[in-house]
Amino acid sequence: MSKDKFVTVGRLGRTRGVNGELYIAPMTDFPDRFLDMEEILVQGPTGWEKRKVEFSHLIGGRPVIKFDGVDTPEDAARLTNRDLAVPIDELVELPKDTYYIFDLVGCEVYEDGSDRIIGEIVDVTQYPANDVYVVKTGDGKEVLVPAVKEFVRKIDLDSRKISIVAAGLFDE
Repeated sequence: MSKDKFVTVGRLGRTRGVNGELYIAPMTDFPDRFLDMEEILVQGPTGWEKRKVEFSHLIGGRPVIKFDGVDTPEDAARLTNRDLAVPIDELVELPKDTYYIFDLVGCEVYEDGSDRIIGEIVDVTQYPANDVYVVKTGDGKEVLVPAVKEFVRKIDLDSRKISIVAAGLFDE
């Protein structure tokens, strides 16, 4: 199954209790998204497998999941360290002017007001104050661009272009 259709939202962690429950390490800002799920995709040895969810809940803010047919700690242990995914159309809708990281990676970065290509976003690093775009320039250098309005002027996901104010960011 292609990554264009599914998005990783978590990873199964250690087992919990004696009934086949597993902790989830969320890879999302919305850990409550795991509540009330009927099914989820689990990474298997040969690809994604759809699994029915018996129940899920939060314990100390951490999501815990119980799959149908997984009834012992030994059954659950076979699933640890596997990724969890959802179809892209089941993602949580984000507020205006916020974006999923996977949508930004691969976008071309342009200097605001010109057609000069600066590079391409290869990663987004998350910090408490704001995110930082990691831009790989044409000469292979990586430049960090704070994801704030002072630097990022326009994001057009349809054309995969991001316009930034480059002044001062590329001085050595």
